[in-house]
Amino acid sequence: MSKLAIHGGEKVKTTPFGTGKRFGSEELKELTEALEQQTLFYARGQKTKKFREKFAERYGVKHCVMTSSGTASLHAALGAVGVTVGDEVVTSPITDMGSVIGILYQNAVPVFADLKLDTYNLDPASLEACITDKTKAILVVHLAGNPCDMDAIMAIAQKHGIKVVEDCAQSYLSEYKGRLAGTIGDVGCFSLNDFKHISAGDGGMVITYDNELAARLALFTDKCYYRDGSGRNPTFLAPNYRISELQSAVAIAQLGKLDWICERRNEIGDRISEGIKDLPGIYIPKITDGGKSSYWFYMFRVDEEILGISRNDFAKVLSAEGIPAGAGYIPMCVYEYDIFKNKTAYAGGNCPFDCPKYGREIEYKKGLCPNAEEILATSIRLKCNEFFTDEDVEDIIKGIKKVSEYYSANKK
Repeated sequence: MSKLAIHGGEKVKTTPFGTGKRFGSEELKELTEALEQQTLFYARGQKTKKFREKFAERYGVKHCVMTSSGTASLHAALGAVGVTVGDEVVTSPITDMGSVIGILYQNAVPVFADLKLDTYNLDPASLEACITDKTKAILVVHLAGNPCDMDAIMAIAQKHGIKVVEDCAQSYLSEYKGRLAGTIGDVGCFSLNDFKHISAGDGGMVITYDNELAARLALFTDKCYYRDGSGRNPTFLAPNYRISELQSAVAIAQLGKLDWICERRNEIGDRISEGIKDLPGIYIPKITDGGKSSYWFYMFRVDEEILGISRNDFAKVLSAEGIPAGAGYIPMCVYEYDIFKNKTAYAGGNCPFDCPKYGREIEYKKGLCPNAEEILATSIRLKCNEFFTDEDVEDIIKGIKKVSEYYSANKK
């Protein structure tokens, strides 16, 4: 058996990972055209309009509203579907803060449902158990490109008469039973920050089929200004979540690369799973039945009992083999953050948790979602990049195989 690199053996990965340029002449062309308009305001230029049309067409929906960020997209979506003071929104405990910021800004209360150990996505049974008479919406997080079990989730939503917001920040062109993630719920939300499949530096989109929702989204992202010439003044509180023509210009060029990026990431992620699925002590991410992932990152779990090594040490040993690996995704479930444990969303008070309109006690503590906590405690995260070569992918597989087989064979 090969000696581990951490013990002085030769590394599995001895060549650099493939790289490429994300931005180039296509983006420069669009940016030049945006500047030549002599306006960078979204409502007067043509780039934002063009992107909205192209993105809506690619997703087969009627409407696309652009925003300043993915977080803004989620907040706008929650506001548009009517989430307000005293409401509850059920969501995932493994996500970015961007998924819950909008809930709190609407003075609503996040409720966290547990996840399925194999897909890392919402468990419909746990989700339904979280529904109360205060539930206004479900915020679905398609983690790392893997679509949620949308048939079950939509059935629960329809049964209880609640809205579904899809967080697709990590799941461009992910599919569920032939439909694109983001087109199944009431609204789908996307991010254009610098770490997503495509980037405009920052920015976001919200898509929907619903005419009334689209109109409310447009108002919510633009201080409730009616830009239809009607002369109406603002009718509800709304932030400034406008995107600029420069961001939209870059996004247009990026959109032309999206299909290739997602297809390549799908190939890479599926190949890694195929290569390590039978290794001792390794649990590959299960793609939801009927789903197709675009792998924003690749995350597998390790069985410390079988391997006789901690998850943290496994990640260190794998990294020493030239395969950069991170222990887990976020450090703990979202409900374990101080903002929730101490109920300190707003300085000097405990809103929305103690709001009279809410009138219920809610507790956030370790043990609330056991599966989610186990996922974070046993998972290892790998980068997935469309510029990886086939050789890179095989080296990743070899590295995981080398470490897994070494420790399972030498378990004390």
